[in-house]
Amino acid sequence: MSDCLDRSSKISLLKEPVVKKLCEVLDKSESKGWRKFGEIVANDRRFKVSSDDMEMCSLRVLELEGSPSRMLLRLMGDRGCTTGHLYDYLQTLGNSEALQCLKQSALQILIQPQSVALISGHNLRLSCHAVGKSPIQYQWFKTKDEVPNSLSPDLVISPVNLKDSGFYICRVNSGDTFEFSQWAQVDVLNVATSYGQSYHHSLEGRLKVVIQPQSQRLHVGETLQLECGAMGRPIPRYQWHRNGVSIPNATKRKFTIPHVMQDHHGRYRCEISSSTERMWTNEVNILIDDVYAIGGSGDFFLNSIPDQLYATDKVALLIGNLSYKNHPQLKAPMVDVYDLTNLLRQLNFKVVSLLDLTESEMRNAVDEFLLLLHKGVYGLLYYAGHGYENYGNSFMVPVDAPNPYRSANCLCVQSILKLMQEKETGLNVFLLDMCRKRNIHDDSASNIVLRVTANIVFGYATCQDAEAFELSSSGFTNGVFVKFLKKRLLDEEKITVVLDRVAEDMGQFDATKGKQALEIRSSLSEKRALTDPIMPGDNADHDHSRQWAKAHELPESMCLDFDCGAQIKLGFAAEFSNVLVIYTHIVKKPADMLICQAHVTDFSLDLDVDPKEMNRETPEETGIYLLSSSLPQHCLYTRLSSLQKLKEELVFTVCLQGTFTAMEDQDTVHWTKSISIGKPLIARLDLHRAMRRNSCLQTCMMPHSPSHSPCHSPGPEHHLHIHYGQHPNQDYNRLSPQHHCLEVYERLQGAVGGCGESYYDNVNQSGYGQMYDSAAGLSTSPSRHSIPIEASDDINELQTVFINSLQFQPQ
Repeated sequence: MSDCLDRSSKISLLKEPVVKKLCEVLDKSESKGWRKFGEIVANDRRFKVSSDDMEMCSLRVLELEGSPSRMLLRLMGDRGCTTGHLYDYLQTLGNSEALQCLKQSALQILIQPQSVALISGHNLRLSCHAVGKSPIQYQWFKTKDEVPNSLSPDLVISPVNLKDSGFYICRVNSGDTFEFSQWAQVDVLNVATSYGQSYHHSLEGRLKVVIQPQSQRLHVGETLQLECGAMGRPIPRYQWHRNGVSIPNATKRKFTIPHVMQDHHGRYRCEISSSTERMWTNEVNILIDDVYAIGGSGDFFLNSIPDQLYATDKVALLIGNLSYKNHPQLKAPMVDVYDLTNLLRQLNFKVVSLLDLTESEMRNAVDEFLLLLHKGVYGLLYYAGHGYENYGNSFMVPVDAPNPYRSANCLCVQSILKLMQEKETGLNVFLLDMCRKRNIHDDSASNIVLRVTANIVFGYATCQDAEAFELSSSGFTNGVFVKFLKKRLLDEEKITVVLDRVAEDMGQFDATKGKQALEIRSSLSEKRALTDPIMPGDNADHDHSRQWAKAHELPESMCLDFDCGAQIKLGFAAEFSNVLVIYTHIVKKPADMLICQAHVTDFSLDLDVDPKEMNRETPEETGIYLLSSSLPQHCLYTRLSSLQKLKEELVFTVCLQGTFTAMEDQDTVHWTKSISIGKPLIARLDLHRAMRRNSCLQTCMMPHSPSHSPCHSPGPEHHLHIHYGQHPNQDYNRLSPQHHCLEVYERLQGAVGGCGESYYDNVNQSGYGQMYDSAAGLSTSPSRHSIPIEASDDINELQTVFINSLQFQPQ
């Protein structure tokens, strides 16, 4: 039906021949005629067909050439009935002859043009075929311009040239009705004739790679341009890879870096795919200056390994615990994990970022992380939350830890490091943004023996037996450590040099000078940097690596069509690997619908979603602060956190609500659709399960096991307030201690009492959405470039803009 008539058009706009034929069919039928049809319509409260109305229709038979069906259709049309409603009622009636009356008036496009990639010099043919009651006329367009002499169903360009690349669409006219075809993209490849002759037959067959990228040597500052190409129908998709890792947003045939640097050298190739097959181009080496050795003849040893350090893979686990059940709440870990995630992904790390994990969830997350570590891999673990240090061992505190907690309730960092060393990793980096005060409630001492290796770097946010701090403000800000770390993390320097510079920056920060200082411990003898290239090794666990990478992949957006004629777009965004944002947007609504709104509901109880915080009109209202500037506007937003607790596929309901002009009491009508999006993001890793391999558990165990840990009564809380003046929300670097105020509270402590507790003021929600950076003043929300936001397809946007512009032009 949707291919035949516009479902949203009023039935009062139906052509007289159609109405006449339809009334003849309904008037003459006994079992499937106008009376049964009227009963079906009367059951829909939107159009209020009463028994009096049916009686009035029946009296039409007393008139000369009177038609009860025509009267009924007129009443329905006056009350806002659309062609879509009429079609649905006739389907329910089961009168195929009546349905055929509607179809006979339709203009149907039976053959749509298909996108194609072909070689310059070949013949291009795009086809569009339609049927209708009136003679069919065709007009082809390239973007907004009419293609000369293109009035037939087939658009033929012979031979095709590079200038013919672009987007094409066909307008089909039948009488006073017209339809537009789908868009078709034409990609013309500039290939030598010999290649073209070889692949002349490939358009209707398998993909054929006809342009291969070429190895190059460039100087710093020059432009790198790689090109590949395949011919086929439909047009293939492209994704460029460097050193085995996909390059973000590199999805065109041509990949360009305007000003190359030395770290751009490496091995490049492109993945070319269609809906049914996938293939790769040749892998080529890109040399920047003298990165690669040069032979005596001046030729490059293109297949040699670069004379520099590299990783076989890069994986990172980032955990931020802030919503503690039995301890003071924290604020900065969420912003810290978010910012570091975006930066590490720019360095080609496979990052999983998680908020608010219980003990079992933390152990399972670490367990999955350890599975990815092999010889030569760079592993990075960042933790922000409550913590403590006893006898040289650091402990991370889960959100469900009791008060007070002991080592049996926490994860020992040195135990994790021991397991990492057994993997022969190329680099182990621990960034611990937590306090290192002693826990007086835990007197256990571990007997962990670490191997002597030269690949370990510890970056402690504070010194031994000291606190780490976060700034108190009305909005979300970084902790002191990440505030300075994020400015240096992308530097092309040895990781210890980067941390040294962070320590120097922190030392100049007046607010915490003398109270918090970065401590670096390292046994790194090689000049390894987080910016080192990736060259995959033979022993990589590709299945686990792909699964880890998918933990931040989004479900595909979708358009939902409802029986009333409305269309809803359902989109997704990821704030963290265990935080999913769902938004609904009305794409199309019937003209007679006054109010149209779509919301999501019926989520799994595992997610513990508060209905009061769902389907809000602004992201901030539902707790989405970091992505708010990057989400599409005019939607309803819902934030689902703790996806790691999801045991089954995520199934929920999309509910459409609407009121219609024909409904006098303006009753709301509901339509629902059940949606399943599988296990999104981190839910794929099933962290909710009991600890599976026990590798992390065994080495993290202290003398008190979790099942036998003694209980202690809560100790006294301890708060630290540092007052410098009376203006807590100012640019702190520009304030003097004599005139302004900075409140810095203890952050990320361990147990109560001697370990201390964290504290900060209640959050002022009106301040969210912008962040205070004490070095730069008020800053905008994080950049959208590294946020995994679903975007609408270019070809769909082009079609909407183009058709809207053409419909108002004279024919």
